[in-house]
Amino acid sequence: MAELANCTRCDVVFVKHTRDICHDCQKSEEDAYQTVYQFLTIRKNREATIPEIVEATGVEEKLLIKFLKEKRLQPSQFPKLSYPCEKCDTPIVSGKLCYKCTEELREDLERYEVSEKRKKEQEKRRHTYYVMRDQEKS
Repeated sequence: MAELANCTRCDVVFVKHTRDICHDCQKSEEDAYQTVYQFLTIRKNREATIPEIVEATGVEEKLLIKFLKEKRLQPSQFPKLSYPCEKCDTPIVSGKLCYKCTEELREDLERYEVSEKRKKEQEKRRHTYYVMRDQEKS
């Protein structure tokens, strides 16, 4: 079932189906994509970087990054296209985090799991009661 939503670009109310932008903004994004794609298909422009594309086409950098994240522009076809890691701003070509940040996050999660396991073991020991009996004298 469709729902009413505000367009994230122009704030117009529209019936939301699959995208979070209205039909007019979607059309303008598609026009921008076509402009960028036409620019990049010219042989001399295939190795253009994002700032060079922004300057030549007038398309916003944020929109170019969106096209890359949606895999509409493939870095394999255009080798100098990359966007910043969301944590450290290192240039990447896929995902949200670079390898280094991904590894740091993985290590942090492993340390957290180990600490949680220790806490559970300590909690378990705390609730164990021992009864000591006097030794019988013979």
